[in-house]
Amino acid sequence: MRVNHVGEVCAQALYTAQATVTRDSRLRIHLQQAAREETDHLAWTRQRLDALGARPSLLNPLWFAGAFALGLVAARVGDRVSLGFVVETENQVAAHLQSHLARLPEQDLASRAVVARMKADEERHAMQARAAGALELPAPVRAAMKAAARVMTTTAHYL
Repeated sequence: MRVNHVGEVCAQALYTAQATVTRDSRLRIHLQQAAREETDHLAWTRQRLDALGARPSLLNPLWFAGAFALGLVAARVGDRVSLGFVVETENQVAAHLQSHLARLPEQDLASRAVVARMKADEERHAMQARAAGALELPAPVRAAMKAAARVMTTTAHYL
């Protein structure tokens, strides 16, 4: 659950940064709404961490800063690229959450409910970004994002 919490820290930072930079008021409202939903996810994952007797990642400030910087860069390139970044991020997160659901014990109904709800929300965010005109990111960018996510998830698991 710590890794999922880190993902929500990053998502909140990403959406907040993108909303700060975009000049499109409708897109800003959309990104702010998504950030609010990610704040809900952050609270849910923190509650599950507490209930499981676990702690959040010690590197959360670093994760937040890195995701915020990436959000600023993506948004500065342009709204369609920024939306493409959202699509790819949410697709990767949804895949991670699906794999987490497969590994969660059947009897951990509380964690399963949180992860399933988050997965549905992330898939909806990707769909909305695609509908808003997201540009598909080049394969090397998507691969770099996957590699960075792997480093983050592995590190967050322990720290």
